[in-house]
Amino acid sequence: MNNTDSAMTYKGYTALIRFSAEDECLVGQLVGINDIVGFHGESVDEIRHAFEEAVDFYLESCAKAGHEPNKPYSGRVTLRLPPELHARLAIQAQSNGSSLNNWMISALNQSVSQHP
Repeated sequence: MNNTDSAMTYKGYTALIRFSAEDECLVGQLVGINDIVGFHGESVDEIRHAFEEAVDFYLESCAKAGHEPNKPYSGRVTLRLPPELHARLAIQAQSNGSSLNNWMISALNQSVSQHP
């Protein structure tokens, strides 16, 4: 996310919102799903309302079509690390009395908290 993007969340779905100078309005799109869902508005209230309507419409459309909507973010991430880094991370986690998974979650949460 760059400094001109902002995020909104509704019913577990997240949208990135940006200002479009060309259209002179706020433009949003759901992220973390394979389907394309976009919306726009001229104010914060309008973009929030349009976002919620877009999510509701997406969920209703999926239900009517009889297929499962894309779920935003499964909570599973696969990383490929250099073996040396993997070892250093595992040692750091163990020295803190934690599993590697829990230690990395904590470290990532701290990193995200410091950089909104």
